[in-house]
Amino acid sequence: PICGMSNEIETSDPDRVSLRIESGVAVVRFERADKRNALDGRQFLAIAAVGEQLKARSDVRVVVLTGAGASFCAGLDFSGFATMLEAGADTTGADGSPGRLTESGLTHLGQQICWVWQELAVPVIAAMHGHALGGGLQIALGADIRIAHPGTQLSVREIHWGIIPDMTGTLMLDRLVRPDIARELTFTGRILDAAEGFQLGLVTRLSEDPLTEAMSIAGEIAARNPEAVRAAKRLLTTTAHAGFAEQFAAERREISALIGRPNQVEAITSNLESRPPVFSD
Repeated sequence: PICGMSNEIETSDPDRVSLRIESGVAVVRFERADKRNALDGRQFLAIAAVGEQLKARSDVRVVVLTGAGASFCAGLDFSGFATMLEAGADTTGADGSPGRLTESGLTHLGQQICWVWQELAVPVIAAMHGHALGGGLQIALGADIRIAHPGTQLSVREIHWGIIPDMTGTLMLDRLVRPDIARELTFTGRILDAAEGFQLGLVTRLSEDPLTEAMSIAGEIAARNPEAVRAAKRLLTTTAHAGFAEQFAAERREISALIGRPNQVEAITSNLESRPPVFSD
């Protein structure tokens, strides 16, 4: 279905994100295939910008998120961890780092690239393959529906780097799985495949060809009364996300208290040096 699309829309950074729209279906594709679509400053800005771009369009009835190349999104670029070591808790630079608050003041940039899909008036479907780790998984959790290849690797990976999911993941994860499962995945950072993710509730549907499946579902939704679909999303989103502003503020407070602390630096350093970490209590 993608190959047949001709309506390519200009984005703020086409080397990071592309956008195509046909018959009411918008396909947002992460375009950093050589890095498994890992998130750097430009990628954060480009994803947030395309979300805002879609908000302004009345011709979009469904959005599909996908990644070019071998993975959906492998999480934060390693250079981001180096920045943490250098800058400590001050991650609010003009380079588009995740700590910078958006204009609304509701989210920081890292949260916004996940939350913007809930702010859209239309359904959003994530088509996952390869890897959806850390921030990549949190982006997928921001979608309304998640289709994944059974072998896709999933992880709430942040604890591996001595931090926490701070991109709306604590809210969305708790809405999708049992509380004890949300805690186990967050506390351990273990990697699971999408087949297990489906059993736990992280994945809506498994498919050997998740993008084709997502496009098929998108076509079904786009053929329905668009006013009714938008009304349904408004109702379901309002019910699901009571108290979200307070949760996002709590995420920001907790991550600010963690980044640059000796134990968090040790988590990064020990992983980069391939040795067991030595933490202080």
